[in-house]
Amino acid sequence: MTALSLSQVSYQYPDTDLPVVKDVTLQISSGMRFGLFGPNGAGKTTLMSLMTGILTPQKGEIKINDITPADTMKYRRQFGYVPQDFAFYPELTPAENLEFFGAWLGLDDKQIKQQTHHLLSRFGLWDVRNKAVSKFSGGMKRRVNIAIGVMNNPSVLFLDEPTTGVDVQSRIAITEFLLELSLQGTTLIYTSHQLKEAEALCDYIALIDDGKIIACNTLSHLLEKDHVATLEDLFLKLTGKDYRD
Repeated sequence: MTALSLSQVSYQYPDTDLPVVKDVTLQISSGMRFGLFGPNGAGKTTLMSLMTGILTPQKGEIKINDITPADTMKYRRQFGYVPQDFAFYPELTPAENLEFFGAWLGLDDKQIKQQTHHLLSRFGLWDVRNKAVSKFSGGMKRRVNIAIGVMNNPSVLFLDEPTTGVDVQSRIAITEFLLELSLQGTTLIYTSHQLKEAEALCDYIALIDDGKIIACNTLSHLLEKDHVATLEDLFLKLTGKDYRD
């Protein structure tokens, strides 16, 4: 079953000469751990913004579970989003943040209570549930960010640099949690500059450069096809070693 589909999707920012995303077509199956990678300026952030409904494509169509972004709230409830920047209220406690975002996503009081207890316990935050998030370490804040992203038990989870700035323990805990979600059927759409981490997490890879998908297949197939040993080697072979601004 297809969880996320993009058909000939293009996007061009105002006052620019060329589109930054060019005729991208993807079919991502349910339960897939899908990695999207590319150099700075390649179009991956814009593509992520299109898939999450932050931007609207000027051409093409995007669907999650056969629902288009035109059905705004129904589309929004299909997925969770963990952005690179922290997306919570630092003056609130983790419990208050989860309660707020749960209500915003349309969960009822019982669901909010159950999910808040489950996620704070799972991420080792239950004992500090009533402490302001502003006082947390970077790793704890990152775990709050992810807990918010999965508050609605999404079928598709978008992850943009989910382990940036965390210690080894938090990185391992987050990766283990994401693998658990995958085993339960959640589709993961992941982007990061941590390519070694990506190799452990992703079973399907797409590389984007100059707004176009230049490679898309299982990681093992791509490594064998291009005669390289690692995702980093593949990345450099296909996108070059020049600096990107």
